[in-house]
Amino acid sequence: MKMNTTVNRYIFKEFLGPFSLNVFFFTFIFLLAAILEITKMIVNYKISLSSVLLLMAYKMPSFLIFIIPMSIMLAVLLTFLRMSSDNEIIALKASGISIYQILPSVFLFCLAGCLLTGFMSIHAMPWGRISFKKLTISVISSNLDIGLKERTFNDNFKNVMLYVNKVDLKSKTLIDVFIEDRRSKNAVITVIAPKGKLSSNSEKGLFHLRLSNGFINQVDTDDRRANSIRFKTYDIQLDIEKALVRSRNRPKDEKEMTLFELNDSLKNAKKKDGRYYESLIEFHKKFSIPFSCFTLGLLAVPLGIHSSAAKRTFGLGLGLFFFLFYYLLLSAGIVFGETGKYPPLIGMWVPNIITGITGIIFLVKSVRGRLVYFRLPAGILKLFGNRFNNVSDK
Repeated sequence: MKMNTTVNRYIFKEFLGPFSLNVFFFTFIFLLAAILEITKMIVNYKISLSSVLLLMAYKMPSFLIFIIPMSIMLAVLLTFLRMSSDNEIIALKASGISIYQILPSVFLFCLAGCLLTGFMSIHAMPWGRISFKKLTISVISSNLDIGLKERTFNDNFKNVMLYVNKVDLKSKTLIDVFIEDRRSKNAVITVIAPKGKLSSNSEKGLFHLRLSNGFINQVDTDDRRANSIRFKTYDIQLDIEKALVRSRNRPKDEKEMTLFELNDSLKNAKKKDGRYYESLIEFHKKFSIPFSCFTLGLLAVPLGIHSSAAKRTFGLGLGLFFFLFYYLLLSAGIVFGETGKYPPLIGMWVPNIITGITGIIFLVKSVRGRLVYFRLPAGILKLFGNRFNNVSDK
């Protein structure tokens, strides 16, 4: 059959509008969960707006690898839903153009989404995660308050353990401070104070903490003697350089590795432990998730064509259901793959195989006019509506 270039060009352009709206909408949804934290960082932590925007930009590739395939599917689905409701599909069939002849526009659109998702997965996500870590280290080195966690033992300082019950970020005051200082060779010093004031020298990685109205307990490990001193003011210097060096030198995790680094990690693995399986899962994800643009996009074609009687909200819900089904299969594959119960290759590609086969079956039945499953919800609603009217008449 000869491909109709004009029709395919028209359909391809129709995909772009819903795709853009879907990407914007789902990106906003993903960022919505971080709005409170971002607002707190701007107001209380006094971080510049540019730094916050950069942190958000570095995070975006991590969820765009899921947003793009979902947007591809919904764009195809909504486009064909609209064309079906406007009788454009019927007009195309009446003019001798079959469903198979309009598939090139779908495959071209899915190819663009696959390449974009592949770029995000292979290049953008590792770059974004590494850049996020570097910017976080830079922010912590200039604002220690961000690195301190309330009601947590912080071991970011050299030979010093710090516990803070509460941090007043506006005044940079620490409430209920406990410090264990092991910087002396033969002594362990513990300091307890109800309040402390923090100042910093970010260039040298040094922080000055002034405590008020507390106690110092000193234990001599050689003589096994203990002394206790009450103070009104006590100054202590904290060195965060250890934490910065440790963060910079920390080995990359699997999501921070490039494709070549993952490949080298798998080749050089001495045993098949948890880290090996996580690396193998991440390696296959960089290909299986971009390829899902094809399987989900193909599945959306018969769903849109054979849902002409349904509203667009129904089509959207149907698409989200199948994407959720795909994501559940993918999540199950990740969980079982990490434990080594079955090969990660199977876990990462089975969702594509299932959705792809389902899409092909639905498409073939749709072309033959035998796909009637998706008229069932409308029939059920009509049935209940008739019964409700009969009861009302009585």
